[in-house]
Amino acid sequence: MLIKSKNKINVVYSTNPDFNYQYDEPKKVETLPAEKQHLRITFERKNRGGKTVTVISGFVGTQEDLSALAKEIKLKCGVGGSTKDGEIIIQGDFREKISRLLSEKKYRIKN
Repeated sequence: MLIKSKNKINVVYSTNPDFNYQYDEPKKVETLPAEKQHLRITFERKNRGGKTVTVISGFVGTQEDLSALAKEIKLKCGVGGSTKDGEIIIQGDFREKISRLLSEKKYRIKN
């Protein structure tokens, strides 16, 4: 059984058998061009068990484009990583290398 109650707008319950619910449509996020992206590269060690990671945040776009960018960065750096909550998490301290890679792709970088 498919429950769509979370997407219903302004209705809790209706006794009218001919009533049609209005549903929220998910907003589609367009990926901004690289020249308009403002990415922030940070180095973190907190809440990671002492492991060091490089976090890239500020990406505006779809999850597929974020995953593709993360895959390319991981491939160029030769390390592992993941995407989570709109951020790219790369294992290790690769701030300089990542900033060089992203600036070559015309992204605006802030360290």
